[in-house]
Amino acid sequence: MRASNWIQKSAVCLATVGGMFFMPLSGAAPAWPAAGKTITIVVPFPAGSGSDALARMLAQKVTEQTGSPVVVDNKPGAGTIIGAQHVARAAPDGYTLLYTIVVTHTQNPHLVKNLPYDAFKDFTPVLQVVRSATVLSANKDAPFSTTKELIEYAKANPGKVNYASYSMGSTSHLNGEILKREGGIDIVHVPYKGTSDASRALLAGDVQVYFDGTSSAVEKWRAGQVKLLGPATDKRLKVLKDLPTLEEQGLPGLNIVGWQGLFAPGNLPPELAERIAEVFRKALNTPQVAKYIEDGGNEVSGAGPAEYAKIVRSDYERWGSVIRDAGIRLE
Repeated sequence: MRASNWIQKSAVCLATVGGMFFMPLSGAAPAWPAAGKTITIVVPFPAGSGSDALARMLAQKVTEQTGSPVVVDNKPGAGTIIGAQHVARAAPDGYTLLYTIVVTHTQNPHLVKNLPYDAFKDFTPVLQVVRSATVLSANKDAPFSTTKELIEYAKANPGKVNYASYSMGSTSHLNGEILKREGGIDIVHVPYKGTSDASRALLAGDVQVYFDGTSSAVEKWRAGQVKLLGPATDKRLKVLKDLPTLEEQGLPGLNIVGWQGLFAPGNLPPELAERIAEVFRKALNTPQVAKYIEDGGNEVSGAGPAEYAKIVRSDYERWGSVIRDAGIRLE
């Protein structure tokens, strides 16, 4: 073989091998976010709400981490449907995300007949941010101070105990329906327009009980404004470690944990979903954000796309059963 031919063939082989080394690895994390490109987090609640505040903290941390601007776009209304629909129609490129609560994907599909999105086809679960709970709270002057006493009183006085919810079909409403069923009691549902109105009604004595958010319930309890009867969660809350869960008190079914989390539009590439989860999880685990969550009586999660998808599906099935049993339907 001539030296020139050997050199040419060797060069071809080296180029081929070299090309193999420089080929992008399948499944490698994509370059997200692109430098300077804006990430929009749609929050289906008004500015100043609890979910909005946490979304803005995460946005700030992601901006600090990546250098890319992250903005929060509030699109409240229709039980999170308006904001969710906007994201469902967005491009699956990772630059439009939804930060929402459990109702969007696990309750609305069973409650709303003509829902303008498919909870599974139109969204990609990215990151479960927070595990949360509601706490059964009673007016400070209510004629009962424990769950057992509530049930005894309600059985002796059917139809005389009112319970608030912050809207029809909300977690506070559905938990009330489970309480009715498992306690074998006749209590009256009084829906309000938002958590503020429901809380005011409880404090004023217009209703006797309300499944309040943990941070709100604990704040009122510490101020001596309410009695706490038990958390509707799967384990005791750190902030209320001496208060047994409602399930421990003999009321099965009141253990469906609430959550807040991040979704992208449907058909997001799995590698991109993992990359976005990685970036936001790093923001979530910063001391400032973690402390904010824990101070509110909630729990940092960080479950990624695959695990989060399983959680969403499981909660969808469980809430569907509750809603069907209660015969609730929103038009």
